[in-house]
Amino acid sequence: MIAVIQAGGKGTRLRPYTFVVPKPLMPVGDMPVLEILLRWIRRWGIKKSIIATGYLGHLIRALCSNNHKFDLDISFSQEPEPLGTLGGLSLIESELKKTFLSINGDLITDLNLREFISYHRSHGGLITVGVTEKSIKIDLGVLESTEGVVNNFKEKPSLKFMVSMGIYCMEPGILELIPKGLPFGFDDLMHEMLEQHLPIHVFEHQGLWWDIGREEDFRHAQNCFTKDYKSIVLGC
Repeated sequence: MIAVIQAGGKGTRLRPYTFVVPKPLMPVGDMPVLEILLRWIRRWGIKKSIIATGYLGHLIRALCSNNHKFDLDISFSQEPEPLGTLGGLSLIESELKKTFLSINGDLITDLNLREFISYHRSHGGLITVGVTEKSIKIDLGVLESTEGVVNNFKEKPSLKFMVSMGIYCMEPGILELIPKGLPFGFDDLMHEMLEQHLPIHVFEHQGLWWDIGREEDFRHAQNCFTKDYKSIVLGC
């Protein structure tokens, strides 16, 4: 199975660091995020990866050009202009003839890929989205009212949402929904599938997930990605 790693974004939330280092190369412990990600997919038996690059792509190629380091067959796709989280798939359509993975290049997780792929194959749909629960703290007093009269008050509540992890298992048929050579994001795909009444399946993960593109998660990962966490994610 091919794993497409989406590594073309500018990482604006981590500026000024990402003015000189692409987001997938931001260090966590003693390894760039992208190296952790590549070692993680290899742990679960993935042997081929296409890294979709754009912004500062030459630096990513420099890190990943030695296939022997990761025991992976790694190739690259260069976006001529930013194409969003999924638009770049149209550039490598000829490579994606079977079930494939699309993974954001800025995450760390201990998701069991074997179970994730098995679930995807069991339902026969076009896509399975890896999801996890995330709490968002509202740093304000929240009032609820009816006809201008307050009936409930919550001081700085936390709201829980089921969010995309940036990990997708897809069938080649999904490419028919992605325009060629145009910016197209995961949000665009969700709206398109909902509009066409196409089923969107989710696989809920209750373990570790950090979005390194978020400053909060990046700081947390610096403190927590110790030897024990490496063992959990990479099995070593």
